[in-house]
Amino acid sequence: MSAHDWLMDQLERNQARFRVIHHAAEGRTGPASVLRRHAVAQAAKCLVIRVATGRRSRRYVLAVVPGDRRVDLDGLRAMYEGVEASFAARDVAERLAGSVSGSVMPFARHPDLDLVVDPDLLLHDEIFFNAARLDRSVALATDDYVALARPRVEPIAQQPLTSG
Repeated sequence: MSAHDWLMDQLERNQARFRVIHHAAEGRTGPASVLRRHAVAQAAKCLVIRVATGRRSRRYVLAVVPGDRRVDLDGLRAMYEGVEASFAARDVAERLAGSVSGSVMPFARHPDLDLVVDPDLLLHDEIFFNAARLDRSVALATDDYVALARPRVEPIAQQPLTSG
């Protein structure tokens, strides 16, 4: 079963409040948010992070932050008591996520992938994300997302830049 089919099955089976949005293929958060017609802050930006916890040990984290923010790599490194945090290699990220880069959904299906979500994303009534396809997205009620994904919720987004 593809990641997209798995997602649709989970949403329907659990009677989640969602809608599917068909759009031109797009994997970048900003342009995808324009196509889906929502604020970028409501986009679930999903990034696979490699945290080195020792010489030969590592953890992979699916970090989910608001679309208008960047992931705090130092914060993730500290959270896992690691020595370094960096973006996972593309092939590793795609294997763990089960979809191509740019279409990663905010659900960790692989046992070697921890799911951590920034609380600021969860302030919205609804979140938006690519549904394991570049040409399809989902708008999902935030409380249904939390109930289904059961993420660890920690502040992992850098603070937005302020104009001064």
